[in-house]
Amino acid sequence: MRAVGKRFSNGVTALERVDLTLREGDFLSLLGPSGCGKSTALRIVAGLSSPTTGLLDWRGPPLARTDIGFVFQEPTLMPWANVFDNVWLPLRLKGVSRKDATPAVSEMLERVHLTGFEDAVPRELSGGMKMRVSIARGLVTKPRVLLMDEPFAALDEITRFTLNADLLELWQDEQFTVIFVTHSVFESVFLSNRIVVMAARPGRVFGEVAVDAPYPRDEAFRTSPEYAALCRKTSDVLAGAMTAPALTKAGAFDGVH
Repeated sequence: MRAVGKRFSNGVTALERVDLTLREGDFLSLLGPSGCGKSTALRIVAGLSSPTTGLLDWRGPPLARTDIGFVFQEPTLMPWANVFDNVWLPLRLKGVSRKDATPAVSEMLERVHLTGFEDAVPRELSGGMKMRVSIARGLVTKPRVLLMDEPFAALDEITRFTLNADLLELWQDEQFTVIFVTHSVFESVFLSNRIVVMAARPGRVFGEVAVDAPYPRDEAFRTSPEYAALCRKTSDVLAGAMTAPALTKAGAFDGVH
């Protein structure tokens, strides 16, 4: 993202001069307070919204639409369709028949631990299971980039921890690139190799924290001194972002930073 800005028709400036480089294979978290433009930035990367200023520059081979997967904050499943058909949807939109899609759908359901639930409908699933279906749907096309907009925010802590670990396993095995939006310092440190902290008024990149801890990460990492130190460091950067002065109309900071 090069000097990306986004101004809505109601006059609200959601993003201002956002510069952000995503490297292939990154697990990058966007962390920041509500209203700092994290989800707006994600939608621009996904092609669901266009920047008002600046540009998005994809290096390397051009990305097709199916090279980008999106997992929303809510599972957004079709309530009338069973688990198999919900995961099949992206392939169906590509013209892949149900029969031809069966190996890919079955593989992804196995990867998210939902084998045996193919015929269940969303109302029969727990919140965590619904999110697993959403993740399987986002990955069934084997995207190069997976965008995740606070996918675990509404889940209980135990389910969230389990899905964090499962997501990291998928990321390491499938070798896709992730941009993960979260409000949680603890989640961002556990998952990411890079944390980009955003400030509001308007949304902009405030700072970045490198998480150099090796993968795979497990519950031992969550209780380690290294994890605690990284959480403190990230919390300090976030605290700075939340008290950062707003930008003037000319684009300068009101005050000294």
